[in-house]
Amino acid sequence: RCSCRRLGGGLVQPGDGLRLSCTASGRIGSNWRLGWFRQAPGKEREFVSAIIWGSRHTYYADSVRGRFTISRDNAENTVYLQMSGLKPEDTAVYYCAADPDPILSTTHRPTAYNYWGQGTLVTVSS
Repeated sequence: RCSCRRLGGGLVQPGDGLRLSCTASGRIGSNWRLGWFRQAPGKEREFVSAIIWGSRHTYYADSVRGRFTISRDNAENTVYLQMSGLKPEDTAVYYCAADPDPILSTTHRPTAYNYWGQGTLVTVSS
């Protein structure tokens, strides 16, 4: 299971940064894929970023590449999403997720992930 924690507050202004964290309650295998998704009101859940736990190989959606950085801390069993240059269109509920048996072609699919955090709201508004 994953639990989401938000560091830095949920309401930010355009251009600001924010760091999300997600801590897993159980052991994470080196081949696990930890991901971040988001869902804006009235929209489908969309892929944001993912990281392979052991290799630290990362993946990003085009909309966040260069602005968001995913990382993980093995000792803390935690994955982070550092967000910078936030835009109003980044407003959404952000979820972390874990896939213990990842297939490369399914990186972007919410249905590929078995475990989900409860989500945290990020609002970008002036």
